[in-house]
Amino acid sequence: MSSSDAPAPDAPPTLAQVVAALDGLYPPSTAEGWDAVGLVVGDPAAPVRKVLFAVDPVSAVVDQALDWGADLLVTHHPLFLRGVSSVAATTFKGSVVHRLLTGGCALHVAHTNADAAPRGVADALADLVGITDRRPLEVSGAPGTDGSEGTAAARGIGRVGRLAEPTTLAGFARRVAAALPATGQGIRFSGDPDAPVTTAAVLGGSGDGYFDAVRAAAADVYVTSDLRHHPASELRERAEFESRAAGAPGPAGTPFLVDTAHYASEWPWLRYAVEDLGAALAADGLAVEARVSELVTDPWTGQIPSR
Repeated sequence: MSSSDAPAPDAPPTLAQVVAALDGLYPPSTAEGWDAVGLVVGDPAAPVRKVLFAVDPVSAVVDQALDWGADLLVTHHPLFLRGVSSVAATTFKGSVVHRLLTGGCALHVAHTNADAAPRGVADALADLVGITDRRPLEVSGAPGTDGSEGTAAARGIGRVGRLAEPTTLAGFARRVAAALPATGQGIRFSGDPDAPVTTAAVLGGSGDGYFDAVRAAAADVYVTSDLRHHPASELRERAEFESRAAGAPGPAGTPFLVDTAHYASEWPWLRYAVEDLGAALAADGLAVEARVSELVTDPWTGQIPSR
């Protein structure tokens, strides 16, 4: 646009401009084919002064966004992952749409495109647990912003690399617990607590579909969420069997497993998103006030020890 058409320095960006910045950070084309990302609610011409980032588009988060006066709510999880025939306010998801519209707050989703991005969900989790010299667990084929492949800047699902401070499995699980938001589930692990771990793989959110990639990467331990009984049991049985068959010394069978709450493994990315959106807008002479929701939206609220 011409200089006469450019917004004044103190004029807020439009929703379209903020969405363009988000799409530059987390290109929709890098989302999984089954995903539903992008703008869900909002007028692209509306001004945006305040942006709230959260993991889940649940009612309590919408309350927080509206109470703060946010013009845009950015969530990791989609409000509508499957098609619907109605957004009437008589349905719980429809009521979210109506409340956002009435309150003048847009909704934008960055899901698997944010998982795969440089400084996305995987990188944020890897940073927190101390993984260095890392690469994607599965490279998407689209290079990162620096044009590199097979590095932390490459786009792809998960991250795998070397621990800056090797430790034991129990010590590593404690490190993960200290780094992530507290949840009712806490942290579970599978394997010999005293076994040494020097390499790790991470994947925010549900990750038992990537066990083959973790095995191929030869990671000592895998951090992910929503681990189910049968896949986890079979992975550990196979690891121990193959370790014994090979006559390997020491504790049997890697990878070990560390299971976190789904919400907790994805929340750390929100801080990166706030920083990176600010930088992307600043490059165009624009600015918004952005913050991270501290609300714990994990659905599990408590735990009773079994002994």
